[in-house]
Parts: sequence; structure tokens; C-alpha cells
Amino acid sequence: MIGSLRGRLLIKRPDNLIVEAGGVGYQVNVPLSMLSDLPEEGRDVFLHIYTHVREDAFQLYGFTDEGGKKIFMLLLGVTGIGPKAALNILSGISPSGLMKAVETEDVSALTRLPGLGKKTAERLVLELRGKLPARAEGAGPKDMLYEDALSALLNFGYRRPDALEAVEKAHKKGYSTIEGLLKEALRLLTGASGEK
Repeated sequence: MIGSLRGRLLIKRPDNLIVEAGGVGYQVNVPLSMLSDLPEEGRDVFLHIYTHVREDAFQLYGFTDEGGKKIFMLLLGVTGIGPKAALNILSGISPSGLMKAVETEDVSALTRLPGLGKKTAERLVLELRGKLPARAEGAGPKDMLYEDALSALLNFGYRRPDALEAVEKAHKKGYSTIEGLLKEALRLLTGASGEK
């Protein structure tokens, strides 16, 4: 199995690349949303690779970071989602957008993706809920604070979409400590007065 690939980017197309490594040109399928993260043709590139082997094909799927590859592999674990469908999903929505849509159970956002019907979108939410990373790789202190507040509200028994919305609103109001975020999110969830 090929796990990563470093080489010269020979050709950059909307759905795949040709990367030359050791005199061999590898065709690598990539999500459309990733193209802006890639260097110009002729430059060196490093990709995290998922290798898909079938009886009739040996295909490489590339990602600029490990997080993108992990999300792609999680998508493959969803019933009815193969590599092509997973790539289409990641071409139409960023990993963070996908995480948010799953967290908030936003089926309508997912059905706007090409080739994704309502039943598949609902299954995707059902099977990925709680499996996606809480935030993108390399989350900073602000993200950790956000996740801690969200986790606390979930432990209090609030539904994930409601808790997520309350934490986002509290964060936008400028609360930057766990105590402040939680206090404001709880105030929003319980409908208490005292607008800031």
C-alpha cells in the first residue's frame, strides 16, 4: 500500500494530478476543494495517500493533510459511500463544513452536494455522528475551549445541535473563558434574560 507520495507535480487537473516520483508518473485523484492548496505545476508536492485496490483497478487518492485523509476514510465507512462518492463530497464541502453539517444534523446542506440524496445524507449524519474529529487537525487553544464547553453541555444532557448553536453564539459575543462560554451558553439554552 502507498501511504504517502513526494514528487514533482507534473499535471494539475480539476479531479486528479500526475505526480512524478522516481521516474514514474502517479495519477492521484484529489478533491476539487484541495486544488488551491497545491503548488504550481513543476514544483515539489507531498500528499497523504489512500490506496484503493479492486480487481480491475489500483487507485490513489491524495490529500494535503492527514486530517483530510482521515475524513475520507471515515466517509468510506458509511454504508453506500465508495471512493468516488467520498471524493465528490469532499469536492463540494470543506472538512470543517462537513463536520459542522454532521454535528448540527444539517441534512439539507448535505443534499446540496452533487450526487447526495436525502436518504444517503441522513445515513451519513447517523453513521458519522461522534466519529468525526471535533475540529480540524492542529486545533488551537480557542478551539479546545470551544470543544470543552460543547462537551460540558452535552454532559448536561443538551442535544448536540442546540449545544453547538449556544456555544457558537456565546463565542461570537466575545466570551473567551470556559466559565464565560458555559454561563452564556446555558443562559441562551434556558432562555434567561440579561442580553450582553
